[in-house]
Amino acid sequence: MKKERRRIDYLLVAAVTALLAIGTVVVFSASAQASFQQFGTPYYFLEHQLVWSVIGIIALVVATRIDYWRYNKLIFPVFVLSILLLIAVLIPHVGITINGARRWLGVGSLQIQPSELGKLAVIFLFARLFSLHRDRLNDLWKGVIPHILLASVIFVLVLAEPDLGTTVVIAGTFFVMMFVSGVKKRHLFELGGTAIPILAAVIFAAPYRRQRIFAFLNPWKHPLGNGFHTIQALLALGSGGLLGVGLGYSRQALGYLPEAFTDFIFAILGEELGLLGTVSVVLLFMIVAWRGYRIAMRAPDMYSSLLATGLTTMIVIQAVINIGVVTATLPVTGITLPFISYGGSSLVLSMAGVGVLLNISKHAT
Repeated sequence: MKKERRRIDYLLVAAVTALLAIGTVVVFSASAQASFQQFGTPYYFLEHQLVWSVIGIIALVVATRIDYWRYNKLIFPVFVLSILLLIAVLIPHVGITINGARRWLGVGSLQIQPSELGKLAVIFLFARLFSLHRDRLNDLWKGVIPHILLASVIFVLVLAEPDLGTTVVIAGTFFVMMFVSGVKKRHLFELGGTAIPILAAVIFAAPYRRQRIFAFLNPWKHPLGNGFHTIQALLALGSGGLLGVGLGYSRQALGYLPEAFTDFIFAILGEELGLLGTVSVVLLFMIVAWRGYRIAMRAPDMYSSLLATGLTTMIVIQAVINIGVVTATLPVTGITLPFISYGGSSLVLSMAGVGVLLNISKHAT
């Protein structure tokens, strides 16, 4: 093991801190009305977000201080635990159903989303396996396919919730890690060619997914149905102009835009802070991507390089999908914007992932 530099990537810290601060402010602005209507106070969701933010910061600091190689003994047990939790989610009266999807475990407001743990479990496990089995990855059937079958356990369980968006994030991250680990491009093209028709079959097998695709192609044809979210999000973004209408002055947050402080918070951000605000957030995510992949390229070993690649890709793909959905460049799917959207599991585990990135940066060459 190379000697630690004892210095973390402060630009990555600054970018994530800025995203977290922006998210907290916009969550409050977007949720105040709904919070007052449901709980009689405008601060309910803000207070919960602040609690999760503090826990996330603690997770980041702890992960930054623990050497990444110390997780090796926990990798497979956590992978198994994530599978068990994902199975528990699917059990009637155990998993919590919200908006037709069973994705949560817990009681009352204290809930966790096991698929978020599943993301990290896949990244850690396959960073380790790919680094140990690099010589086998040249063989499609003896090396690549067994790894895909193992990862597919998580893919299938998350998809069954149903949660296609998170499944795409995990599968996309896994694919990028295979590329970085040295899997032959020919094999990757073959796998991609196989995955596309499977994805299409999954989408068109479910009526509500088919309807979302049709609504995506022409949302104004379904203004009160599946096109409603998209139209309201575009109205919010268009209303913001260059500088926005100002914090707390969003009209769409008054009940017109569903999921205003979770999946569609980027639309509220654009309405209140304008093009300047949305571009600033995109630039911050670009900084996260730049610094994360830089850490991966300068990592001292293959394991830490794949780990940094996976953690960075997870954040980037999720941000791209969320922003793509809100701007009508991708079909609607329920997925949060990292560090910005309201939520506990996603925020805490994303912050923990950044902490691992920072720890790897201390060892970078």
